[in-house]
Amino acid sequence: MEYTDLKELQDVFFFGLIEPEVNQLRLSFCKSKASDIAEPLMDGEKSSPIIQVDFHSYIAYSIRNEFFTSWDDYEEFDGRTFRVYKKSRYLDFISNGIFASKDFPKPYKHYGICCIDHVVDIISTLEPVVKEII
Repeated sequence: MEYTDLKELQDVFFFGLIEPEVNQLRLSFCKSKASDIAEPLMDGEKSSPIIQVDFHSYIAYSIRNEFFTSWDDYEEFDGRTFRVYKKSRYLDFISNGIFASKDFPKPYKHYGICCIDHVVDIISTLEPVVKEII
C-alpha cells in the first residue's frame, strides 16, 4: 500500500500507537467490514491486514474521541478518512505553540486519520511510510 492509497481508505479502526524510537511514531489501523455495525474485518481465521503508518519524525500528535468532534467549515483538506490539511484548527494551535514557522526547519503538514471511534492528528515535516502487515 502506498501513501497515496491511504486517501482512498474508508471505515478504519485505530489499533494503537508506539514510539519505536525517540520522536518517531508508528500507528496501526485495520479496515472495517461492510455491515450495519462497524467491526474489524475478521472472517473466521482470516483477518484484514494491519495498516502500519510510520512517521520517522513528528512535531506533535493528538488522539480524540470521534464522538466529541464536529464538522468545521474552517478546515480545508484533501482526502476522506486519511486527510492532508491545508488549513485546520489543530495546525493553528500547533503553529502558535512552537517556534518553527511554515518553512523552518522544513515545511510541515497536518495529517489526519478519521477512524471509527477516533480521530488521529499528526504534524510532521516528513510524509508517512505506509505498509500492510499480515
